[in-house]
Amino acid sequence: MQKPVVGIIANFFLINDQYPAQATGRMNIDAIAEVAGAVPLIIPSLPNSITIEDIMSICDGFLFTGGRPNVHPEEYGHQPTAAHGEFDRDRDRIVLPLIRACVDAGQPVLGVCRGFQEFNVAMGGTLHPEIRDLPGRMNHRMPPDGTLEEKFEHRHNVKMNAGSPFNRIFGTDTVLVNSLHGQGVEEAGQRVIIEGHAPDGTPEAISIKDAPGFALAVQWHPEYNANADPVSRPLFEAFGHALVNWKNNSSLAAE
Repeated sequence: MQKPVVGIIANFFLINDQYPAQATGRMNIDAIAEVAGAVPLIIPSLPNSITIEDIMSICDGFLFTGGRPNVHPEEYGHQPTAAHGEFDRDRDRIVLPLIRACVDAGQPVLGVCRGFQEFNVAMGGTLHPEIRDLPGRMNHRMPPDGTLEEKFEHRHNVKMNAGSPFNRIFGTDTVLVNSLHGQGVEEAGQRVIIEGHAPDGTPEAISIKDAPGFALAVQWHPEYNANADPVSRPLFEAFGHALVNWKNNSSLAAE
């Protein structure tokens, strides 16, 4: 049987600061191909070039990646400020309805960093523009200096709720993760279940209530060193199992 296909949501990128492109990090591709066991397919965040229906028919699931631009605050009823940073309105217009459509259909979806925040906004939640400014919160942003290994090194624990689906995936209720984000969940969306928190109370893992399929997201970056990391690997493996189940059931329904 053919491998399932995973649509990896791309970000706007300028080559040499002038040539517009759509791109994703190599580590996203490797995590899907090597750990989830699926075929990675980069999906451009260009609503004038693709439709939700078309990409859902081509792909068996989707990885909603991190990215420097943030979800535009107008998507959750807030006014933009300097603290909100850069935006990618084309990506907003693709991912938010795509998340809702996949959740409703039971099509497997995994959110990472910005993807985690997109899950919350898609379900009606809101975001803090800069969580390090909140009383009692740590700085979750990427260290400005150092090697790639130093930027993605483990920085804090995440404690999962009792009975969380993440507990079953990880085999424990506490995991050690990296941290490379500035924004965070303010109010959880209507169907969003906060499944895990950082020591400072920042939400770090979510599921979608009553989702018929795999619908999980994490605020950290499990795609880094996914093949070897004891937290990243089981997460992408669980996503891979869900993709195979979806593909098998879709094939049976088509017969």
